[in-house]
Amino acid sequence: MIVIGSRGSQLALWQSRWVAVRLEALGEQTRIEIIKTTGDRVTDIPLGQVGSKGIFTKEIEDALLDGSIDLAVHSLKDMPTELPTGLVLAAIPEREDVRDALAGQKLDDLARGARVGTGSLRRAAQLRALRPDLEVLPIRGNVDTRLRKLDEGQYDAIILAAAGLARLGLSARISQYFEAEEMCPAVGQGALAIETRDSKREIAVRLNDPSTAAAVQAERSLLGALGGGCQVPVGAYAHLSGAELHLRAIVASPDGSRIAQSLLTGSVAKPEDLGRRVADELLEQGAQELLNSADPR
Repeated sequence: MIVIGSRGSQLALWQSRWVAVRLEALGEQTRIEIIKTTGDRVTDIPLGQVGSKGIFTKEIEDALLDGSIDLAVHSLKDMPTELPTGLVLAAIPEREDVRDALAGQKLDDLARGARVGTGSLRRAAQLRALRPDLEVLPIRGNVDTRLRKLDEGQYDAIILAAAGLARLGLSARISQYFEAEEMCPAVGQGALAIETRDSKREIAVRLNDPSTAAAVQAERSLLGALGGGCQVPVGAYAHLSGAELHLRAIVASPDGSRIAQSLLTGSVAKPEDLGRRVADELLEQGAQELLNSADPR
């Protein structure tokens, strides 16, 4: 029996069940264990103020390390770039839609001063760059909770990951997609991560998608080189074209008035090198100052 650790939200459970079904098709028996994380318990504080690293993963990783679960399924964008000793990212399955999306009114239809909700510093900064006249407000909670707050009129629109809405069968709620060129996605957005102890690696590696893995390796290498966690105004999106990876990335000031950006190409065989090269180019444009200005401490 393979015990899969998961957060308890509807989306997290969908993701864990998706992995469980594929493992069962390979002849494994599975059971899902729900684990509450810091990010689930602290719901009244904007994410950027809770702490930037591991708020949705630490308790699950502790359960991996003590042997009470065998695998963990995460949204890759929630994962720090450095893993605890003894744990590995064993598989990155094929990626869903990487884009951010609006629910509610479309961007061009929003009046001056309209209220737009997001729990992401990255999204907030890029939205302010696109529409500095909007009131960008924090929002917390799972997908259903956020949509309920939108429907109650607390916001005129909210920004969510298109992948999460698609996985929950809620794509009809999307009024507008943001292409990566106008709102660069989070590192690893749309991808799942299967984390295990090194001794359990072979169980999960069969679900790995090499193209997705190479793309997110480039993105995570960039984030690691910048020293950022999962709650910083950094966007990155890599995609494969033949034997080449194309990596687009941005670092933004919280108010969206300054954005460092880069787009470089590298070999799919060396995704980490591409990530570091893009990070170096962003740092040359003053990315460190922008990151420091976003630090809530």
